[in-house]
Amino acid sequence: MFGQRFAAFVLSAAWLFGNAYASAGATSGATAPPRGLVPHTPATAVHTEFVVEVNRKGQVTRVRSGKSCPDLSFNAMTYGNALQAFIRTPDGRAIAGIYRLSYDYNPKDKQVTRSVSLLRAGGVDPNRLGAVDQMAILSARHRAAPATAAPTSSPLPDFKAITGHRH
Repeated sequence: MFGQRFAAFVLSAAWLFGNAYASAGATSGATAPPRGLVPHTPATAVHTEFVVEVNRKGQVTRVRSGKSCPDLSFNAMTYGNALQAFIRTPDGRAIAGIYRLSYDYNPKDKQVTRSVSLLRAGGVDPNRLGAVDQMAILSARHRAAPATAAPTSSPLPDFKAITGHRH
Protein backbone atom coordinates (compact mmCIF):
# COMPACT_ATOMS: atom_id res chain seq x y z
CA MET A 1 0.00 0.00 0.00
CA PHE A 2 2.85 2.41 0.85
CA GLY A 3 4.38 1.79 -2.57
CA GLN A 4 1.16 2.79 -4.32
CA ARG A 5 0.79 5.96 -2.25
CA PHE A 6 4.45 6.86 -2.77
CA ALA A 7 4.13 6.19 -6.51
CA ALA A 8 1.04 8.39 -6.71
CA PHE A 9 2.94 11.14 -4.88
CA VAL A 10 5.94 10.85 -7.22
CA LEU A 11 3.75 10.91 -10.33
CA SER A 12 1.68 13.84 -9.11
CA ALA A 13 4.84 15.77 -8.20
CA ALA A 14 6.29 15.04 -11.63
CA TRP A 15 3.03 16.15 -13.26
CA LEU A 16 2.93 19.37 -11.24
CA PHE A 17 6.59 20.13 -12.02
CA GLY A 18 6.01 19.39 -15.70
CA ASN A 19 2.97 21.65 -15.87
CA ALA A 20 4.73 24.46 -14.00
CA TYR A 21 7.73 24.15 -16.31
CA ALA A 22 5.57 24.01 -19.45
CA SER A 23 3.44 26.99 -18.48
CA ALA A 24 6.46 29.09 -17.51
CA GLY A 25 8.24 28.15 -20.73
CA ALA A 26 5.15 28.91 -22.81
CA THR A 27 4.86 32.45 -21.50
CA SER A 28 8.52 33.40 -21.60
CA GLY A 29 9.65 31.32 -24.58
CA ALA A 30 12.52 29.94 -22.48
CA THR A 31 14.01 26.51 -23.00
CA ALA A 32 15.73 26.31 -19.61
CA PRO A 33 13.81 25.64 -16.39
CA PRO A 34 12.44 28.82 -14.82
CA ARG A 35 14.29 30.25 -11.84
CA GLY A 36 13.44 28.39 -8.66
CA LEU A 37 12.60 25.17 -10.52
CA VAL A 38 16.11 23.94 -11.22
CA PRO A 39 16.19 20.13 -10.98
CA HIS A 40 18.36 18.70 -8.24
CA THR A 41 21.39 16.75 -9.49
CA PRO A 42 23.53 14.63 -7.16
CA ALA A 43 27.11 15.75 -6.52
CA THR A 44 28.47 12.20 -6.70
CA ALA A 45 27.88 9.16 -8.87
CA VAL A 46 24.82 7.24 -7.67
CA HIS A 47 23.15 3.96 -8.62
CA THR A 48 19.64 2.60 -8.07
CA GLU A 49 17.99 -0.52 -9.38
CA PHE A 50 14.51 -1.97 -9.36
CA VAL A 51 13.09 -5.41 -10.06
CA VAL A 52 9.81 -4.91 -11.91
CA GLU A 53 6.98 -7.01 -13.35
CA VAL A 54 5.99 -6.32 -16.96
CA ASN A 55 2.72 -7.27 -18.70
CA ARG A 56 2.19 -8.44 -22.29
CA LYS A 57 2.05 -4.83 -23.53
CA GLY A 58 5.47 -4.03 -22.07
CA GLN A 59 4.06 -1.87 -19.26
CA VAL A 60 5.53 -2.08 -15.77
CA THR A 61 2.74 -3.39 -13.54
CA ARG A 62 4.54 -3.13 -10.21
CA VAL A 63 7.92 -2.73 -8.57
CA ARG A 64 8.86 -5.90 -6.69
CA SER A 65 11.97 -4.60 -4.96
CA GLY A 66 14.64 -1.98 -5.24
CA LYS A 67 18.08 -0.84 -4.12
CA SER A 68 18.30 2.82 -3.20
CA CYS A 69 21.16 5.30 -3.02
CA PRO A 70 21.83 7.99 -0.40
CA ASP A 71 20.24 10.69 -2.58
CA LEU A 72 16.50 10.64 -1.79
CA SER A 73 15.56 12.87 -4.71
CA PHE A 74 17.31 10.56 -7.19
CA ASN A 75 15.57 7.56 -5.59
CA ALA A 76 12.17 9.22 -6.07
CA MET A 77 12.87 10.21 -9.68
CA THR A 78 14.10 6.75 -10.69
CA TYR A 79 11.24 5.00 -8.87
CA GLY A 80 8.74 7.16 -10.75
CA ASN A 81 10.54 6.46 -14.01
CA ALA A 82 10.52 2.71 -13.32
CA LEU A 83 6.76 2.76 -12.75
CA GLN A 84 6.18 4.59 -16.05
CA ALA A 85 8.54 2.46 -18.12
CA PHE A 86 7.61 0.47 -21.20
CA ILE A 87 10.01 -2.38 -21.86
CA ARG A 88 10.13 -3.70 -25.40
CA THR A 89 12.59 -5.58 -27.60
CA PRO A 90 14.35 -3.62 -30.39
CA ASP A 91 11.80 -4.95 -32.90
CA GLY A 92 8.89 -3.65 -30.77
CA ARG A 93 7.71 -6.91 -29.17
CA ALA A 94 6.92 -7.12 -25.47
CA ILE A 95 7.88 -10.10 -23.32
CA ALA A 96 5.88 -10.46 -20.11
CA GLY A 97 8.19 -11.23 -17.23
CA ILE A 98 10.47 -9.95 -14.51
CA TYR A 99 13.11 -7.36 -15.37
CA ARG A 100 15.87 -5.41 -13.62
CA LEU A 101 16.04 -1.67 -14.31
CA SER A 102 19.33 -0.01 -13.29
CA TYR A 103 19.94 3.73 -13.18
CA ASP A 104 23.47 5.17 -13.03
CA TYR A 105 24.12 8.90 -12.68
CA ASN A 106 27.42 10.39 -13.87
CA PRO A 107 28.08 13.79 -12.25
CA LYS A 108 30.69 14.75 -14.88
CA ASP A 109 28.25 14.86 -17.80
CA LYS A 110 25.07 15.02 -15.64
CA GLN A 111 23.54 12.09 -17.54
CA VAL A 112 21.54 9.13 -16.25
CA THR A 113 22.07 5.79 -17.96
CA ARG A 114 19.26 3.27 -17.67
CA SER A 115 19.91 -0.37 -18.41
CA VAL A 116 17.32 -3.13 -18.69
CA SER A 117 17.84 -6.86 -18.30
CA LEU A 118 15.34 -9.71 -18.44
CA LEU A 119 15.59 -11.83 -15.30
CA ARG A 120 12.83 -14.30 -16.17
CA ALA A 121 10.22 -14.50 -18.91
CA GLY A 122 6.75 -15.34 -17.57
CA GLY A 123 5.84 -15.77 -13.93
CA VAL A 124 3.61 -12.67 -13.98
CA ASP A 125 0.01 -11.92 -14.91
CA PRO A 126 0.36 -10.88 -18.58
CA ASN A 127 -3.09 -9.23 -18.55
CA ARG A 128 -2.57 -7.07 -15.45
CA LEU A 129 -3.00 -3.33 -15.90
CA GLY A 130 0.12 -1.20 -15.98
CA ALA A 131 0.97 0.71 -12.81
CA VAL A 132 0.22 4.06 -14.44
CA ASP A 133 -3.19 2.80 -15.63
CA GLN A 134 -3.97 1.55 -12.12
CA MET A 135 -3.11 4.94 -10.63
CA ALA A 136 -5.18 6.75 -13.28
CA ILE A 137 -8.22 4.64 -12.36
CA LEU A 138 -7.72 5.37 -8.65
CA SER A 139 -7.32 9.06 -9.39
CA ALA A 140 -10.49 9.13 -11.50
CA ARG A 141 -12.43 7.41 -8.72
CA HIS A 142 -11.12 9.92 -6.19
CA ARG A 143 -12.06 12.89 -8.36
CA ALA A 144 -15.49 11.44 -9.18
CA ALA A 145 -16.42 10.62 -5.57
CA PRO A 146 -19.49 12.74 -4.80
CA ALA A 147 -19.51 14.85 -1.67
CA THR A 148 -22.39 13.46 0.36
CA ALA A 149 -23.91 14.76 3.54
CA ALA A 150 -23.27 12.87 6.76
CA PRO A 151 -25.78 10.05 7.23
CA THR A 152 -28.56 10.78 9.69
CA SER A 153 -28.65 7.26 11.09
CA SER A 154 -25.65 5.10 11.89
CA PRO A 155 -25.14 1.97 9.74
CA LEU A 156 -23.79 0.25 12.86
CA PRO A 157 -25.97 -1.64 15.34
CA ASP A 158 -26.71 -0.02 18.67
CA PHE A 159 -23.71 -0.36 20.99
CA LYS A 160 -25.91 -1.16 23.99
CA ALA A 161 -27.54 -4.03 22.08
CA ILE A 162 -24.14 -5.55 21.24
CA THR A 163 -22.55 -5.28 24.68
CA GLY A 164 -25.60 -5.75 26.85
CA HIS A 165 -24.71 -2.62 28.85
CA ARG A 166 -27.58 -0.50 30.00
CA HIS A 167 -25.72 2.74 30.86
